[in-house]
Amino acid sequence: MSTPDPSHPCAVDGLTVRYGRHMALQDVTLAVPSGAITAVVGGDGAGKTTLSRTVAGLVRPSAGEVRRPDRRDLGFISGTTGVYRDLTVAENLDFAARAYGAATGSSGRRDELLERIGLAGFEGRLAGDLSGGMRQKLAVALALLHQPRVLILDEATTGVDPVSRAELWRTVSGAAADGAAVLMATTYLDEAERAGWICLLDRGRMLLSAPPAEIVATVRDGIYVAPAGDTAPAQPAWRSGTTWRIWSPDGPPPCPAGRVTPAAADLTDAVIVAMLRAEPVPTDKDALPITHLPPIATTIEDDDPPAASRLEKAPSPAPPDAGSAVGGATRTSIPGTARDDDSLVVGRGLVRRFGSFTAVDHVDIAVCPGEVVGLLGANGAGKTTLIRLLLGLLLPTAGEISLLGLPPSRATRRQTGYVPQGLGLWDDLTVTENLLFATAAFGVRPPAALDPDLSAAGDTLVRDLPLGLRRRLAFAAALAHTPRLLVLDEPTSGVDPLARARLWETVRTAATTGVGVLVTTHYMAEASQCDRLIIMAGGRIALSGTVSDLVGSRTAAEIDCGDWSAAFAALDGAGLPVSLNGRRLRVPVAAATIAEKTLADHGLAARLHRVPASLEEVFVEITAGRHPDPDSPIEETAP
Repeated sequence: MSTPDPSHPCAVDGLTVRYGRHMALQDVTLAVPSGAITAVVGGDGAGKTTLSRTVAGLVRPSAGEVRRPDRRDLGFISGTTGVYRDLTVAENLDFAARAYGAATGSSGRRDELLERIGLAGFEGRLAGDLSGGMRQKLAVALALLHQPRVLILDEATTGVDPVSRAELWRTVSGAAADGAAVLMATTYLDEAERAGWICLLDRGRMLLSAPPAEIVATVRDGIYVAPAGDTAPAQPAWRSGTTWRIWSPDGPPPCPAGRVTPAAADLTDAVIVAMLRAEPVPTDKDALPITHLPPIATTIEDDDPPAASRLEKAPSPAPPDAGSAVGGATRTSIPGTARDDDSLVVGRGLVRRFGSFTAVDHVDIAVCPGEVVGLLGANGAGKTTLIRLLLGLLLPTAGEISLLGLPPSRATRRQTGYVPQGLGLWDDLTVTENLLFATAAFGVRPPAALDPDLSAAGDTLVRDLPLGLRRRLAFAAALAHTPRLLVLDEPTSGVDPLARARLWETVRTAATTGVGVLVTTHYMAEASQCDRLIIMAGGRIALSGTVSDLVGSRTAAEIDCGDWSAAFAALDGAGLPVSLNGRRLRVPVAAATIAEKTLADHGLAARLHRVPASLEEVFVEITAGRHPDPDSPIEETAP
């Protein structure tokens, strides 16, 4: 691998970082040029944070070289945002300005940044009272306040809704267009595709390092699609909605799920294939994912009930027939439980107020057996509050809820699996102890087998697990009592594409056996895998239906321009609502004529053509402009 160009303001060459026996990074070489975005992709534990902190000068390398400008020319956003929660927005900005020696004359720059990222009017709000997405936006403003030569973003958009992500990307893209060298760690491949260069890390090793188009070309002729049946293809394959994506470079593969057809490869395919190639051989070939196991329905004997089961003697699920699938619809002994053709959970006219603030405002919702319903919305839209209402964790101010045919209770809770944003695991217990606790609470035995990675980590404390493995454990705990309804609140936030595909395979496997699934997500590629979508805005349902229903005949104007960063700067400077889709710019059709003239005035040759709108554009169109009022409380996410 060639040595990075010395003209670049930031680069690492042969970088190795060890923490004791753990190899966090191994022989990584990467350059970060000015005026461009360099994306570092990988899941939790891949080495993204270590690379970001080493480039920022916060971690000393074990070997290799790091080149960076003076720290006063660096802007850095850590994974924990670096925002002081007990200071107001204005006080955070003033502190950052003084720290970088930019206090004098910085008010104009501050106001410009606040307006751009949607925080104008919140100057007097404590940072601790902002939603997670708003704190991330404040962190970006802090890092850009002094106009750094190098901007380092460590997962600045993880867990942020698409509207806020779009605003953040406009700001970050603008910084690159102004000449900054941007190093951005992310788990979102739609973001990485917009970068000029992508570095894929996995367990500290660099698997790929190239422009996005070159990475996609590595699998261009080997991707096939087959309908998703009960049996997985023999070739490396992963679930994508109701289909299998199959990697077969030697030609069309045999597939038990049905006829296969060639498919256009994308960046997600290329990254997943690279990660599959790099995976170690499993040490326990007999271990199976929990969703492939017959349900464990044996209840714990009443002569020694667990403490959790003493709270209420709810009726136990009836033992299933041998070999029945997870979530089979005949397992319940709760009187009045919904039949197979009935909704598992129904909310009618739901309202929830916190003082004068209405978090959920007259919402009707239902989830049926075997259906995967996606619940979308910006931070603070009311999604988490609605989930808590449906599960009986909050009481509605008004409206009615039916969970498995009854009002929510501990009895109906026994038939429900829930993965909250915080995962619901105990950090100071091991993997095995967490499963023992979860299954004892539901009066069932722990599963006899897990997937190989969880089996191998049985004696590891949860706090020492990488995020992807913690999420797989949360799924295992939520499915161990074979629920009929599975509720997932942002279940894949922060995981790599391969881990995300595997978690979605678990979701789809459960749905095919009759389990109803309600899932929230900020990742539009993930949302498109749902059978039906519900978009919330301001506590209400703004739109619902399938992806094709939501997109309908909506279109956008896509702009092909040789210099996207210059085009972005020109359009953004003109106040046009420009967005990025991969490396192409897009504007609403109504703004196409003005966009074309603006680019011509700046001497930029460009071609505009009409294309179908993306789901993300529909989402932004529906929810943009519905930010919380500066004088209203902000809905906090689940702990």
